[in-house]
Amino acid sequence: MDFFAPVLEGFGTVLEPGNLLYCFIGVLVGMLIGVLPGLGPAATMAILLPMTFGIEPVTAIIMLAGIFYGAQYGGTITSVLLRLPGEASSVVTVFDGYQMAKQGRAGAALGVAAVGSFIGGTAAILGLTFLAPLIAGFALDFGPPEYAALSLLGVTLVATISSGNKVKALIAAAIGVFLAMVGRDVFTGTERFTFDNLSLSDGIDFVTVAMGLFGLGEILYNLEERHKAMATPEKPKRVWPTTGEFKQSAPAIGRGSILGFLLGILPGGGATISSLAAYGVEKKVAKDPSRFGKGAIEGVAGPESANNAAATSSFIPLLSLGIPANATMALMFGALLIQGITPGPLLVSDEPELFWGVVNSMYIGNILLLIMAIPLIGVFVKILSVRPAILAPITVLITLIGAYTIKNSVFDVGLVVLFGVIGYLMKKTGFEPGPLVLAFVLAELLESSVRRSLILFEGNLGEVFTRPITVTLLFVFLIVIFLPIFQKMLGRATAKSKSKELVS
Repeated sequence: MDFFAPVLEGFGTVLEPGNLLYCFIGVLVGMLIGVLPGLGPAATMAILLPMTFGIEPVTAIIMLAGIFYGAQYGGTITSVLLRLPGEASSVVTVFDGYQMAKQGRAGAALGVAAVGSFIGGTAAILGLTFLAPLIAGFALDFGPPEYAALSLLGVTLVATISSGNKVKALIAAAIGVFLAMVGRDVFTGTERFTFDNLSLSDGIDFVTVAMGLFGLGEILYNLEERHKAMATPEKPKRVWPTTGEFKQSAPAIGRGSILGFLLGILPGGGATISSLAAYGVEKKVAKDPSRFGKGAIEGVAGPESANNAAATSSFIPLLSLGIPANATMALMFGALLIQGITPGPLLVSDEPELFWGVVNSMYIGNILLLIMAIPLIGVFVKILSVRPAILAPITVLITLIGAYTIKNSVFDVGLVVLFGVIGYLMKKTGFEPGPLVLAFVLAELLESSVRRSLILFEGNLGEVFTRPITVTLLFVFLIVIFLPIFQKMLGRATAKSKSKELVS
């Protein structure tokens, strides 16, 4: 009963008219953003961060969470109707979703995606409800050495597991750590990398980095990529799957929900990798894999369930350990810090209203998503006819005004523009901004934990081996670093011995 009392109080929080309204706004904005190819949830959250300053913490996080999981479904619409994924996690939906649309089954694809997203998301929220407090309780035993090892592992996992180039991801993460070092050392008061500039003495603001890299950088990149005219899709005629199609997609929804939930918890997992993995699983278990890519409904149901489940379960490491699992969660981490709340094991006991309010808002948000998904298809189709050349300047203006309002500082606006150009160049050259932002967020925790550990151990690093959790985390860190190198060496040796056998 002690467990369920705060859970029920959380429903009371989210059902307050103001919170309910912001939950609805978050889901609706998320769906709209998902529909518009280019601006993802991370960019939208970065642009909207300054607007959350004047809102109550629980309300602001409910809205941002709604944007995140709302965008997961919104991206499906353009994937199915235009063969143009609005979100990275919707890329695999293109394979079979667009083929279904060509066969006149667009409504079935969108309908099964909506149901799969609802089931995947709801299953993950149930997991979040029961698992997050348990992990938080376990993490209460963590001290500075454990947090140092955990944050080091988090940065490394995101850099090495991310879908892009691993070396580039590690370089981006290193730049993120460097940028976090700019400013006054909180332990000694010494200024670092400020070049005697007073505006840099307090360090670089997280919102500035996020708005530049994700907001402005994405807008610039997408303006260039979307210079080609985009065809306006037709509204689907049949907007609901048949009973047979539901039965056919049910096992895929179940598998996708479980896989997405598990992968979403891992640092670096996230919605994109989950949807890719779910598609691979469906193709592998299918009796006739040749159907995939030609309009197989399981190819839509599995990935769509997985990406929504992963989007929700990625809140578990953030809310229970204070470790963001991906770039979007790094923005959520920043949003909580801006509101004066430190995510971590104490969040459940110290801020139960916020914790359970946000968790329970996802139940309501998922129902809103299911209700709005199909009736709003016609509206989304009309929005797709708005030219990017009209939307982009408006978004840039909102971004720059938002940057100015943080501290009423022109210097911050200049930094946003600078990071916008850096973000654009990173995208052009294949560097993902995600590892940079994540490392920027985790660097402070990493540095303070390492230095507190050294004080605790009085400089004797051998003390690390007396702490089993730290040793385990460092062991996993070494595996993550050396396993790809070992696999590469093994592959080369195998190829060499095979070529020798062929010669002999």
